[in-house]
Amino acid sequence: MKAGNVPAFVFLRAGKRSMAKILVIEDDLTFSQLLEGFLKKNGHEADLRHDVKSGIKALDQQQYDLLLVDYRLPDGTGLEVLTASREKSYGNPAIIMTSFNDVRTAVEAMRSGAFDYITKPVNPDELLMRIGEALAPKKDKSFTPHSSAEFIQGSSPQAAKLKEYVDLVAPTDMSVIIQGESGTGKEYFARAIHQRSKRSQKPFIAIDCGVLSKELAVSELFGHVKGAFTGALTDKKGKFEVAGGGTVFLDEIGNLDYEVQVNLLRALQEKVVVPLGSNRPVSVDIRIIAATNDDLLTSVSQGKFREDLYHRLNEFKMHLLPLRARGKDLGLFTKHFIEVANSELNRDVTRLSDEALDVFQRYDWPGNLRELKNVIKRMVLLSKTREAGIESLPDEMMFSITQSPKVSGTDLKAINEMNEKALIMETLQKVKYNKSMAAKLLNIDRKTLYSKIEKYDLE
Repeated sequence: MKAGNVPAFVFLRAGKRSMAKILVIEDDLTFSQLLEGFLKKNGHEADLRHDVKSGIKALDQQQYDLLLVDYRLPDGTGLEVLTASREKSYGNPAIIMTSFNDVRTAVEAMRSGAFDYITKPVNPDELLMRIGEALAPKKDKSFTPHSSAEFIQGSSPQAAKLKEYVDLVAPTDMSVIIQGESGTGKEYFARAIHQRSKRSQKPFIAIDCGVLSKELAVSELFGHVKGAFTGALTDKKGKFEVAGGGTVFLDEIGNLDYEVQVNLLRALQEKVVVPLGSNRPVSVDIRIIAATNDDLLTSVSQGKFREDLYHRLNEFKMHLLPLRARGKDLGLFTKHFIEVANSELNRDVTRLSDEALDVFQRYDWPGNLRELKNVIKRMVLLSKTREAGIESLPDEMMFSITQSPKVSGTDLKAINEMNEKALIMETLQKVKYNKSMAAKLLNIDRKTLYSKIEKYDLE
């Protein structure tokens, strides 16, 4: 829905859906009321809050099926709500609502436990689709020989090199670190390694370390016994034990609490785990594949990640390139995701228009394959013909390519200006637009900062 209509939201058709209790945290009172009415029309119960503090307080008082959280709030950001939910082990799926300029931050929010994000002005059909996906029963993250993993094999030289690495390391029992930006397909490659390994007939279990609090991580990985903590009504096997003989994929391992890292290292070295509340060791036989968005060596140097654990995991490393660096693979992935979206939405879109394809080529895809899949699914949902056109693209893509035009790889001045603009914007967001603090972090005076804000139209 374009911004020229109702400021952030308009009502479309309402359909019958299963009741869900949704916590909406949005400081725009008019928009939040529109959301409340729309959600109720679609069979959901909406509980409105307007800032971080009251949102976290609501989480402490009630249980919710879903969080719908604005990124910018008067007393902080929606990420603080997600962090509180994760630390208290509430396990609420969350959708972040964001403006154009915050899309890259929203992509990072996926690492803080967000299920998805949606940009304003919100398209109601898209919102219902995202809510439906978030409320759908959680898929079993285990993998058995009789299930199939959605794995996309590109045709670029980079893709060929990755396939060679998978074929080389899969038959071994080496631990693997897969490094790459958010959305580059790290779990797909982990599954491919498992499928080609001698453990392929045993379970593949994926664990998102980004959403585990310290307390929950120990129970999730190693299990617990009845009475180990409030709510532990029965014994529970940890994922390491459940995966016996198979592969455990630790996604965003850099987010694990330092104390949990100690327990993990001991488990890998001794091949035993001790369930929480027990003193009885349990033998485990698993292969570890870890994934990270960051350079773990940097985390090691900063004291955030144990060096001995890093070396234990880093028997083989694979680096996944971002989508913007994969050339002709973009067209292959686009065709694949159109087919996937048609199947999921019962549509018959056969192609994208030339104008839409041009935007795809010029956009830098900060969310990589995950973002590409979501964008195409949205286009297929909104398209009224078999050709998905530029009108069904998210507004933030058009905004991005007009505000940040592609520059020549040899135009050093333009590249430096783009990098400087991005750094200033990131710093301003980090300090919640406190310009004095931003100037200090950037090591420039306030006058220079104001000048650059005006130059780059960042106000």
